[in-house]
Amino acid sequence: MTATDLQTIGMTDPFGRAITYLRVSVTDRCDLRCVYCMSEDMTFLPKADLLTLEELDRLCSVFIAKGVRKLRLTGGEPLVRRNMISLLRSLSRHLVSGKLDELTLTTNGSLLSKFAGELADCGVRRINVSLDTLDAARFRSITRWGDLNKVLEGIRAAQAAGLRVKINAVALKNVNEEEIPSLIEWAHGEGMDITLIEVMPLGDIGEGRIDQYVPLSLIRARLEQQFSLTDLAERTGGPARYVRVRETGGKLGFITPLTHNFCEACNRVRITCTGTIHTCLGQEDAADLRRPLRASPDNAQLEAAIDRAIGTKPKGHDFVIDRRHNRPSVGRHMSVTGG
Repeated sequence: MTATDLQTIGMTDPFGRAITYLRVSVTDRCDLRCVYCMSEDMTFLPKADLLTLEELDRLCSVFIAKGVRKLRLTGGEPLVRRNMISLLRSLSRHLVSGKLDELTLTTNGSLLSKFAGELADCGVRRINVSLDTLDAARFRSITRWGDLNKVLEGIRAAQAAGLRVKINAVALKNVNEEEIPSLIEWAHGEGMDITLIEVMPLGDIGEGRIDQYVPLSLIRARLEQQFSLTDLAERTGGPARYVRVRETGGKLGFITPLTHNFCEACNRVRITCTGTIHTCLGQEDAADLRRPLRASPDNAQLEAAIDRAIGTKPKGHDFVIDRRHNRPSVGRHMSVTGG
């Protein structure tokens, strides 16, 4: 069967959902230690366990041949991976051929000022930047040692390079709740959409999730006392549900894995930097793609392993946070799973 045949057939999970969106973690390492993502003293994977850049390219290319149209590179922080730009430059050939609609990444923004121009040269047209506050002291507290000015400089560099930037902000109880309206106004004033995200119960971070969690239903109710929000029907291939903020003219997204399950139209799977596929962010499901990837230069074994994994994709996740479940729903950290 040719690559063209595979592209035509595509990948469909047991519930009839076409898999067209692949998120790939290129590293579990990060230059920050955000309190909702990692413990302060993380033990990272040995570099020998990671897929090489050439293997990541081959793996992504097989998925593209099988119907993936959107590819997002994540981490950890993807830009800390040595020679990451060479991987992007190689993958951009699929944009040129028309087999891939979008090549993008999620970043904490700390290295954007260095790489923004090269990202644009590689065909990246938009990026997501994780930013939870505009208060420098609060930013340092949330990230444990981050520098807000570096992120803001990176965002400006990205925009100057022609990249569209979307802000992702995690709502944290008693931390940045009250700042969310001003964060929205800032993002929209700078020409950026913004998406709010509920804390997700992944990995042991050294403190209780219940102490961080605030439902976005509550945040939205508060916002509606200040803004006029109009629901939008559009989807971007991710889990966010969008509204238009009349007062700013900008778009605001809500990702609500706990207060509103977003699984009904899930079109994505995740690959870790070690070649493990997770077909659901909120389940412990996993299948090894590294072994078949390395078993042969031919892709037959790899394609079969991918098909088996897609065939086990669950209908939805089981995320829960309450006093009885004040522990990770899933043992792996978000930095391992990939954004």
